[in-house]
Amino acid sequence: MEMLQPTADDAMVILKLYELRQEERLRKARHWLLFTFQPANAEEFFAVAQTSGSEENAFFRQATSYWEMAAAMVLRGAVNADLFLDSNGEGIAILAKFSRFGEAFTARMHRPFMAKTAELTRQFPAAQAIHDRMAARFRNNIAPSHQK
Repeated sequence: MEMLQPTADDAMVILKLYELRQEERLRKARHWLLFTFQPANAEEFFAVAQTSGSEENAFFRQATSYWEMAAAMVLRGAVNADLFLDSNGEGIAILAKFSRFGEAFTARMHRPFMAKTAELTRQFPAAQAIHDRMAARFRNNIAPSHQK
């Protein structure tokens, strides 16, 4: 894959993504998903992932879809991957946190869990490194850095 230098437009997209992350409801959703939601098994995971109408389900969908949108921008070339990965790892952390439910999610929902973020992780070694580091932290019950 050809390495392109980030442009001013790439920087503006990164800044806009950061600005959007600060929106109050998205901040609550992101915090809840990373720090509060601790499903012990697939049934607890799906109790949230499939229960439309609950605040928890809204948080789950909002945070995962935000990061899926951002990953899609990188994968489609709308933003420089290196710049994105230098400044964003939270979506990959969410993927790592819930990857143990990935096969069950695919079977039950008929689509992969966080498919764009997973693709980003497969395509870019820096993303894979973030994923591996975060997966190890979650396996050891160490929460990611607390960023609101």
